[in-house]
Amino acid sequence: MQFLNSAPLLLLLTGAFLGLTLPFGKLAFSAGIAPSLWAFVISTGAGTVLLIAFLLMGKRPRLDAHMVRYYLIAAFISYAVPNVMTLSAIPHLGSGYTGIMYTLSPVFTLMLSILFKLKRPSLLGLLGILVGFIGAVIVGFTRGQVGQPAEPLWVIIGLLIPVLLALGNVYRTIDWPKGADPTELAAGSHIVTAVMLVPAIWLMTGGFPVAPLANVPWLVLAQILASTCMFALYFRLQAVGGPVYLSQIGYVGAAVALLAGTLFLGETYGLTTWLGAAIITVGVGMTTKAQLMATKAG
Repeated sequence: MQFLNSAPLLLLLTGAFLGLTLPFGKLAFSAGIAPSLWAFVISTGAGTVLLIAFLLMGKRPRLDAHMVRYYLIAAFISYAVPNVMTLSAIPHLGSGYTGIMYTLSPVFTLMLSILFKLKRPSLLGLLGILVGFIGAVIVGFTRGQVGQPAEPLWVIIGLLIPVLLALGNVYRTIDWPKGADPTELAAGSHIVTAVMLVPAIWLMTGGFPVAPLANVPWLVLAQILASTCMFALYFRLQAVGGPVYLSQIGYVGAAVALLAGTLFLGETYGLTTWLGAAIITVGVGMTTKAQLMATKAG
């Protein structure tokens, strides 16, 4: 399929599915589902479906020391910890505002990419990241929903999320196992993430409270579908676009989460927040154009 080689299209699709995960997380919290358990649902569902898809393609997963190391490190810093932090922050920050935190990931990813001498974006791409960052800073200063200012502690926790995401973006590129299939890596990483989350759920909840899941089966299915699509495209985008371009799914995800939170969840944001979101959108447009120009030049 040709679209699997289009970095801009992969960026938009992956970011859109990411954006849906945030309002879904808020609905899950409202249904009494613990954030750690919902993170388990995301990884278990996505990992299982992607593994089945990989096997149906007639392929067999490779398991050696390198793959095991990759799965363990990628699962911990890219999914297990950031997902629990994100889902825990949503009730305090709102799904839209939490999504904005993802927009800081490109800046941290760019810094780490330069440090590790990975591929750098063009001047237009760098300017796009800068514009997106300015928009994110503007949104950050609004401190959440109208009438519900975010607690400083949760803002700090929210800010740690993009740092971990950036570390994961760079690590997955640096240590990508030679010849590994993106679907294989996505499935393995999330199955390992699910295993890691089991003790976390027990520690955070004192048990394994799955009963609330039965009350919202439609939400569980919608989340599994969204996360499966997102992570199937996520690793493909990493291979095609590189870590810095991949990190910009946060820009798209933030816009989708902000719109979804406003239209369907009754979240209310001020004019300054929307101004920042508009600036972020301009930044995405600039980096997407830069990626298209780089593709044509190549």
